[in-house]
Amino acid sequence: MSVEKMVPEIRFEGFSDEWQSLSLDKITDVYDGTHQTPAYTKNGVMFLSAENIRSLTSQKFISEKAFKEEFKVYPQKNDVLMTRIGDVGTANVVETDDDKAYYVTLALLKYKQLSPYFLKSSIASPYVQKDIWLRTLHIAFPKKINMNEIKQVNVNCPTNSKESDKIGNYFQKLDNLINQYQQKHDKLSNIKKAMLEKMFPKQGETIPEIRFKGFSGEWDEKELGTDVADIVGGGTPSTSISEFWNGDIDWYSPTEIGSNVYAEGSQKKITALGLNSSSAKILPAGNTVLFTSRAGIGDMAILTKPGTTNQGFQSFVVKEGFVPYFIYSAGKQIKEYALKHASGSTFLEISGKQLGRMKILVPCETEQTAIGNYFQKLDALIKQHQQQITKLNNIKQACLSKMFV
Repeated sequence: MSVEKMVPEIRFEGFSDEWQSLSLDKITDVYDGTHQTPAYTKNGVMFLSAENIRSLTSQKFISEKAFKEEFKVYPQKNDVLMTRIGDVGTANVVETDDDKAYYVTLALLKYKQLSPYFLKSSIASPYVQKDIWLRTLHIAFPKKINMNEIKQVNVNCPTNSKESDKIGNYFQKLDNLINQYQQKHDKLSNIKKAMLEKMFPKQGETIPEIRFKGFSGEWDEKELGTDVADIVGGGTPSTSISEFWNGDIDWYSPTEIGSNVYAEGSQKKITALGLNSSSAKILPAGNTVLFTSRAGIGDMAILTKPGTTNQGFQSFVVKEGFVPYFIYSAGKQIKEYALKHASGSTFLEISGKQLGRMKILVPCETEQTAIGNYFQKLDALIKQHQQQITKLNNIKQACLSKMFV
């Protein structure tokens, strides 16, 4: 934002006028939803609350009669809904004329002249978010912003409606692109979830429902810690001795595991002196699957270069004849076993000895490889879409800072 004039840092060509500051009640009429929990029906008019703000769809309905009696003002196409209780300040544009009822957790901003997509994006900008935050009752539980405060929220707007329309269209297209990638990501994640159920034998069975061509027969039962892998714990060097830290040996903690398939570098590193002073052990790259045994049991990652862990792990150094990505893909059943057999009064933990007793069904190495390769490609596709979503969201956040004041 310019210090001299109220103008955004980035603008579309052809616009130079100073923007004006208006309170929301000068831009739109503001309403809140019903304060009473309605009598839900199996079908009828969709009932929205704050939890539905991102999709503006719900599995809750009220009767047509109740809608007509209780909602004299209701969301219509080009109106904006904004969360006001619990989650505060998330907005979305109503894009259909289907009847919709809404709860008190949402504020309804009726469409007048200002582009609804400009208004939605302006609300998401750091400038309006700061004003909303200052007006929110943070001591309330759940936190909320009162209706009279919503009406006084300041929104800076172009004096030329063509500029606000252009900005609104830009963010509409950007949001649509993000949603497209999100839908593809969710679809791939659902495919993975379904295939994990079908490509591994169900409880009490020894043959999976779906199999690659050329494979048949029952899978063999193996003991995880005897046949399949060596299970290795970790350790922590003394934190009071500086010579043990900031070396070149990766040293993982459980909080670093879970969001990525591969462990490619730890936040903290230890020295050879620190390694030798503790129970931590160097784990080999490629055939080690890290497995968190406490502070969130069952998160997994494949080690891409030699490293160590703290004592919150019981990691699998996969033996010859077994495929690391297959073991990683079998993580759901390993996690379920670990949670079932974990113990502890302060926090739940699974020991390496107990984990090693798990019986796991495995096919021949060739079929393991085929299954591992399938899920490896699927995971790579999911990651690509997630990276694109992250990139687009970063672009959006940068634009929200530079295209609004």
